[in-house]
Amino acid sequence: MTIKKVLIANRGEIAIRINRTCRELGLVTVAVFSDVDRRALHVRYSDEAYLLGPAPSKDSYLNIERIIQISKDHGVDAIHPGYGFLSENFEYAKACEDAGIIFIGPSSEAIRIMGDKETARETMIKAGIPVVPGTEGKSNLSDAELITEAEKIGFPLLIKASAGGGGKGMRKVYKSSELKSAIKLARTESQSAFGDNNVYLEKLILNARHIEFQILADQHGNTIHLGERECSIQRRHQKLLEEAPSHYLNNHPELRQKMGETAVRAAKAVNYENAGTIEFLVDKEDNFYFLEMNTRLQVEHPITEAVTGIDIVEEQIRIARGRQLSITQDELQINGWAIECRINSEDAYNNFLPSVGVITEHAAPSGPGVRIDTGVYNSYEITPYYDPLISKLIVWGKSRAQAILRTRRALEEYKIVGIVSNLPFHQNLISQTRFMAGNYDSQFVEERFSMRKAEEGKETYPEIAAIFAALSAYRRTELSAHIIRRAERDTSNWKWIGRWERLHR
Repeated sequence: MTIKKVLIANRGEIAIRINRTCRELGLVTVAVFSDVDRRALHVRYSDEAYLLGPAPSKDSYLNIERIIQISKDHGVDAIHPGYGFLSENFEYAKACEDAGIIFIGPSSEAIRIMGDKETARETMIKAGIPVVPGTEGKSNLSDAELITEAEKIGFPLLIKASAGGGGKGMRKVYKSSELKSAIKLARTESQSAFGDNNVYLEKLILNARHIEFQILADQHGNTIHLGERECSIQRRHQKLLEEAPSHYLNNHPELRQKMGETAVRAAKAVNYENAGTIEFLVDKEDNFYFLEMNTRLQVEHPITEAVTGIDIVEEQIRIARGRQLSITQDELQINGWAIECRINSEDAYNNFLPSVGVITEHAAPSGPGVRIDTGVYNSYEITPYYDPLISKLIVWGKSRAQAILRTRRALEEYKIVGIVSNLPFHQNLISQTRFMAGNYDSQFVEERFSMRKAEEGKETYPEIAAIFAALSAYRRTELSAHIIRRAERDTSNWKWIGRWERLHR
């Protein structure tokens, strides 16, 4: 299949990250944007850019008809959905297929099966893959039916959105009196995020680890995994920090092999093609359960790239072109250790309250093993319309110890002024004894970590922070007031003297 022009149906750092690989491959890139994203970096970075509509996602990045029409009008060969928005919407993938546009992702049928969490669970059960107990075989349940099923499953349990992931439309419920209101909230959030308010129930496994395997599958029957990622550092089911490989599985190599083989088997059960992620929960007795499959590129994919040397987006495009994978399972090697910190515009001292406003200074770290994926710049405005991700700090080291030390150094270098970020959270987390020992699970942040306790005994300097902010604001005002006047001559003095000398030879 020929791909020369790619529309990236997303925004922010992931749109820029996909754009970079497309440029390396010599592909023309097309950006789409909402009203508030007109000055966004992904718009400036692309070869072409077209307006989708107003700021709300439903009127812009979730507008299937508009995206397809733009693609048709401007000769787009393929669409990359990134993550979030429409990336796991099978109707969107089907619309691309019907329009003769290559969807850089799995088939619409695979997304339908695995993208709907309930159907995915039923499919895995048929394939002999263990799943967390829940409402198997029952879809589109009413509130009353969900309440009845909850009593059968037992508490604590999870309410989960059928149509998506990322912690959206998900609620923990510890007793029956909380259930009705939690269902209502989950449905509302799911409808807003995915355009679908269907939810299902799942048993909540306490003190579990969240470990996922990156899958690649081509159109020639080759399916491999690229190792695992440890994603247990979460808050309200939203991942905050990830590691590759998993410290826990380093001490359980047989379990790692079994989980990897199961992940590949799960992908083959639905004839999966392109990149995807099989997510598992691992309990204290080393039992693992299929959680869900993300039929898209993951936010945390860069740490897998760091330890394998494989550009996952390039592999996605390669697969979409009908070519075989560039690597086999036997050739895969894991080199070193990688950590990703999600830097969000949230106040970790105030219950992670979102922060909006203009970023007046964004001084990103650099140095050995440090990578920053971001879509912000100085004077960029964080709006309330989309997720609060500012950037992803990805750090590689030869060992986990080196990766932690480099992450600590990079976090100290990182400076963001103008809005509140969760940089202090990551700085405190990375220095926790339990984290350094790898002794944590998916409840660690919510139940055994406190920003206040982590800061006890540390000196703070509010006066210095205030002076720095004032100087930064003054400097930016001063720069914006400078007027550059055109030189009297049309060129530099050096060139002017050279011309004068030639004239007087």
